[in-house]
Amino acid sequence: MGRRMNRRSVLAVGALAGLVPVLDACGGKGKHPKAVAPTTPAPSTGPGADIVMIIRHGEKPEGSGSPYGITADGDRDAESLTVRGWTRAGALIGLFDPRTADGKPSALRPGLSRPATIFGADPGSGGSKRPVETVTPLAEALGLTVDQRFKKGQEAQLAAGLAHATGPVLISWEHENIGEIIAHLGPISPNPPASWPGSRFDMVYVFTRAGNEWAFTQVPQLLLSGDAPTLFG
Repeated sequence: MGRRMNRRSVLAVGALAGLVPVLDACGGKGKHPKAVAPTTPAPSTGPGADIVMIIRHGEKPEGSGSPYGITADGDRDAESLTVRGWTRAGALIGLFDPRTADGKPSALRPGLSRPATIFGADPGSGGSKRPVETVTPLAEALGLTVDQRFKKGQEAQLAAGLAHATGPVLISWEHENIGEIIAHLGPISPNPPASWPGSRFDMVYVFTRAGNEWAFTQVPQLLLSGDAPTLFG
């Protein structure tokens, strides 16, 4: 790919996300996803998040060669998503804000909720822009603004901020620090995986408040070819 890709081309890539084949869970390798609740949890109507969903940002550049990171305007940028990462960002709209043919909201995949608040790690000066880029198309579709008050290393402050969030929350973060967010949520059952696999960008962690603790499930995204149904162990 050349040094520059225009904005129209990048947005077109995201639009094609809905045309990318979705993997059949029965055709994937490894174990199949565990059963999740047959209905979508009801959104919280008061302060404090009762449902917290966490994703890793979309695909990133590996090393100094291609695929390169590019901004939404098509400029090469090592801290931005690759074309596949932007494609995933566009596909997340269909996962978290599905619509009928006439544009009306439709049911989400079991286990997921339509976000009312979206957090993305603040890139600061020279940090990764990928967490915010990953959820920006979805936030725009929902009429929301990505909350960037917290940056990598401020996971405790982010977890504390959930007490003041309204409705289901979606968090986009760097995978090596997702465990720090989880560590500050409180008691969780069953225990989440100890770490997020470095090769995976295709999972949603879902935490649903159950009394004084959180119930934990995993929901595979299955948005792009190559996405796996295998849960993290």
